[in-house]
Amino acid sequence: MGGSFDPVHAAHVALADVALRHLQLDEVRWVPVGQPWQKARQLAPATDRVEMVRLATAHEPRFVVDTIEVDRPGPSYTLDTFEALQGQARSQNRPTEWFLIIGQDQLANLPTWHGWQTLVQGLTLAVARRGSATPVPPPELRAMACRMATLPMPALTISSTEIRARVSGGGDPMDLAPDMVPKAVARYIANHQLYAAGRHPLNGHP
Repeated sequence: MGGSFDPVHAAHVALADVALRHLQLDEVRWVPVGQPWQKARQLAPATDRVEMVRLATAHEPRFVVDTIEVDRPGPSYTLDTFEALQGQARSQNRPTEWFLIIGQDQLANLPTWHGWQTLVQGLTLAVARRGSATPVPPPELRAMACRMATLPMPALTISSTEIRARVSGGGDPMDLAPDMVPKAVARYIANHQLYAAGRHPLNGHP
């Protein structure tokens, strides 16, 4: 489960929880992005984003925070990450079934990803389903007959963009509801003045 996690929020945690139970996974590996090649804006520092993910996932021992993309130089391609994780599993002689946990927006955009054809051949796409509508893969994915599982998600409309906007607009992170941001993450944002006007504006550092 990859992402910017800028910041990580309650919907991310809910999706990982659903995937863990619904797919009966041994673990969910959280991979904060290093250099997102499809995002124009500058992210909060990787150390902060990684720490927020660690705080948000501390309640579940089967959540593993992996800094593979943060530690790797160059653009963060999911295919590179997947192949590296596959290599680790093979070197440990550990047969592994792989799922890529994504939202419906990522599913629609997946054919723009670097090496997506190779990526989808090696794993099952685990896609969040909001409401009763089953996610529909774009034509490029349907043509490849990719494997896909759907994850029933509650109707959560939380976004990292909204959280950053509230804090940048002068809102106190500690006033964010727990069903929007885990309290430990809100406290971290407040203590480190992340996203505050003049510290980390919406479009990057000053």
